[in-house]
Amino acid sequence: MFAPGHIGELTRVIPFEMVDEVLAITGAVQRRVRLVPARVTVDLLLAGALFAGLGYQQVFDRLCAGTAGLTRVRPSGGALRQVRQRLGPAPMKALFDLVSGPAAATAAAGRWRGLRVAAVDGTLLPVPDCPADLAVFTRQRLANGISGYP
Repeated sequence: MFAPGHIGELTRVIPFEMVDEVLAITGAVQRRVRLVPARVTVDLLLAGALFAGLGYQQVFDRLCAGTAGLTRVRPSGGALRQVRQRLGPAPMKALFDLVSGPAAATAAAGRWRGLRVAAVDGTLLPVPDCPADLAVFTRQRLANGISGYP
């Protein structure tokens, strides 16, 4: 799966400035200093998509993995749930709209049953051939044997 160091890749795709802009536009910037600021909450939710099988505390630990040696407070699972609720859906929707590309020219174009239609072609996701990944990403059975890559 994704190692803790790969979470830093999120900031390459969705930089801090983009998150700050979305928080400002949606009015979701925190009004006081909190243990888990709004920007970190957005990162927590994005990382949660990468680590779908983990709880908020474990995802938060992976977010903070690069801060080894620094003193930090570990919020409870309930506190992390509350920051997600406090953030609300508007910033995540605005961030999705920002990174998903330009909207279709007409309301009906690019939509089916109210959902945006997208096609991904030729995209590669490199996954190391290791026991941990093979436990999640099984090899495909082919007519002439088993595929060489999960």
